[in-house]
Amino acid sequence: MAILNVNPTRMELSRLRKRLTTATRGHKLLKDKQDELVRQFIDLVKKNQSLRKKMEESLEKGMQEYVLASSSIADHVLQEIFTIPLNTISLDVQSKSIMNTEVPVFNTMYKEESDVDELSYGFFTTTSELDLSLSHLDSIVPLMMQLAEIEKTCQLIANEIEVTKRRVNALEYLTIPNLTDTIEYIQNTLDENERGNVTRLMKVIDILEMEEE
Repeated sequence: MAILNVNPTRMELSRLRKRLTTATRGHKLLKDKQDELVRQFIDLVKKNQSLRKKMEESLEKGMQEYVLASSSIADHVLQEIFTIPLNTISLDVQSKSIMNTEVPVFNTMYKEESDVDELSYGFFTTTSELDLSLSHLDSIVPLMMQLAEIEKTCQLIANEIEVTKRRVNALEYLTIPNLTDTIEYIQNTLDENERGNVTRLMKVIDILEMEEE
């Protein structure tokens, strides 16, 4: 590892020891943050898979029922049915913090049209398959919003994990080893200087004793 370009003094030694203590504490905190982010990321991925499977099942059932319904209902009737909205959907986007990472929170709000019944068509020209199809497809909307929220959260947390990992690695493999080696170098230099001073002092004492004799 590289030794930092510093003067080998006791003051510098004390300063570097404080930096090493701070870096070690910061490394532990960042490592704990990384571990917690990974844990939450794994939980979100599992939840994402469950929601996606549920949504795909509802979509598959809805499309199957729609294919059956469209085979016995005239095209112009289907076009008229889908021109009338049953309700209005609005999306309120908030945010929350996960380990100092801002992630979105999607709140879906439904506003039913006041003069429209539960279904916007009569039963004379339609079939029960169409009712089931629309019911399955309508249930997909909140699932899609949840899925979008979770996938965006996963993306943001994955980015934060990568940034935190780089910081942890920089401290673990660069900053802390460099500080440790520099502290050892300064300590060895000071010890060597101390031994040199003791040796010179002993020689001076010997010279003085010889002169006295």
